[in-house]
Amino acid sequence: MGPFRSIQYGVERLKERFSIIDQRINRSTFGRVFRLEGSGHPKSIRGATFFREVRAGLTTFATMAYIIAVNSAVLSDSGGTCECPIGSQPGCPGDVAMSMCQTTLKRDLITATAALAGLSSILFGFFTNLPVALGPGMGLNAYFTYQVVGWRGSGPVPYRIALTAIFVEGFIFMFLALTGMRQWLVRMIPATIKTACGVGIGLFLTEIGLSYSAGIGAITGGFTTPLAIGGCPPEMLDGSAECSGKIMANPAMWIGIFIGGILVAFLMAFKVKSAIIIGIGLVSILSWPRNTSFTYFPYTTEGEDRYQFFRQIVAFHPIETTLAVQEWNLQGTSGAQFALALVTFLYVDIIDCTATLYSMAKFCGVVEDNGDFPRSTVAYCTDAACISIGSLFGCSPVTAFIESGAGIAEGGRTGLTAISTGLCFLISLFFAPILASIPPWATGATLILVGCLMIRQVTNINWQYIGDAVPSFVTLAFMPFSYSVAYGLIAGMMVYVVLNTMIWIVVKFTNGKVTPANWQEKEVYSFGFGRRDMPGWLRFVRRKLFSEHATGGVRKDGIELVDCDSTIDHASRSASAEDKHIQVLSDRRHQECDLPSLD
Repeated sequence: MGPFRSIQYGVERLKERFSIIDQRINRSTFGRVFRLEGSGHPKSIRGATFFREVRAGLTTFATMAYIIAVNSAVLSDSGGTCECPIGSQPGCPGDVAMSMCQTTLKRDLITATAALAGLSSILFGFFTNLPVALGPGMGLNAYFTYQVVGWRGSGPVPYRIALTAIFVEGFIFMFLALTGMRQWLVRMIPATIKTACGVGIGLFLTEIGLSYSAGIGAITGGFTTPLAIGGCPPEMLDGSAECSGKIMANPAMWIGIFIGGILVAFLMAFKVKSAIIIGIGLVSILSWPRNTSFTYFPYTTEGEDRYQFFRQIVAFHPIETTLAVQEWNLQGTSGAQFALALVTFLYVDIIDCTATLYSMAKFCGVVEDNGDFPRSTVAYCTDAACISIGSLFGCSPVTAFIESGAGIAEGGRTGLTAISTGLCFLISLFFAPILASIPPWATGATLILVGCLMIRQVTNINWQYIGDAVPSFVTLAFMPFSYSVAYGLIAGMMVYVVLNTMIWIVVKFTNGKVTPANWQEKEVYSFGFGRRDMPGWLRFVRRKLFSEHATGGVRKDGIELVDCDSTIDHASRSASAEDKHIQVLSDRRHQECDLPSLD
């Protein structure tokens, strides 16, 4: 017992020293900037400590590290600046020169992805103090490659012009944020659908964690059914992406389930710090030896390519072909292609980016009663600026990553989490061979656990009234099944508007004599564009241009439609309008889900 007690004593002493260092940093000016607990800041964040934020940042990075390899692989399919020989078939299949150019392009995009994710996460964390990391969006990169540019440039918009559209799009987003339009877009969405967005993203994460591309490989796309059971080794997938045999017999999947999932959940039950990092690290290390049935480096062409890259350990590849390659000559057909790309990205990105960022802010518990969150304008402007910067690197639009939920679940509450993640990405510029070799089954179970934490918000959806329940369900179901946050939100809003408009017409024309069941339980809705919803600078201008009596006149109506994010029921309160007492609607706040303490 002597050696054991010595080790235990040494560990306790080490923990005490770390605790002292932690407290000193928290009380310093550095801690006050990020509002750490004990910093003395009037708005210090309870439970936010330096080492906990760093640990959360490492967790977020571990779940996002796959984008270094995946994003470069997807974007390289667009062909980038590589061009097919004149007169060849679209995509020039089998062309050796094109394949060699794509290899260089992929290495460029590995560097661009790591640099862009690092820079954008650091900027976002510093300016907003939110634990949300940014990077090239995974759904957006596929949309960019396969819908807009096309495989090897066979789509309707050339690669260079698509990057020009993304560059301009960032400035449009910034203008919308400064004028308050992006914030208004969030406020106009009914609270029950915003809550459903968080649940839908949780299900979306779960689906990603179960897939082959970035998860444990338990499900796959089916031919006769939308989804099919998977779990077979990748080489057993047939032409329709279904398992031809050995269903649920892949050793890599079971290692991901038991070590990356069940073991991590077991450690979380006992509040073990860094449980998620431990699980990802163990699975990765076990998957690196080559002479196993679950190796990440099998003796195949793809496995050999991974292994040769992994053997470099330390390597830096400068960007050669994708840096600032926008096409600014928009005369003739180029102008039409630019307009097509700009409109296409605008309607997809503004919904995807805005909804994801709001859901992450709500998941970490900083959304206020009016549906906004601290420094929202700065957050949206930073996100917009990073979109334009990303186009200069040759990447698809940057967005808030839903994998940030893993860091939030680990205890991240401030921008230090995002900054730590960003620093890890910048370090990965030199250690990309190792970090790009984290297998998908190492992080898949983690994404499922995060989905489990996010889906608890489902109890806050207004299930009592069908006019709120059906659109919410469509939203949360459509996100994973359409593999898009944007399409899920569009579907939910469409159902909400159509269904509730039909109900309103019946109630209006019958003077309230015919009402649906549980009509009194409906959520009060507002377009969220009242005077109190204006951005601060616009309210300031209004006060300067108009006198107080002109702006604060008597209200003719006695009913105020309060913000939907904090209303799911009505009560009554009295107000005065033209010396008459009337009843107005009040609100009841949605209960926020407190995240479990992992400390």
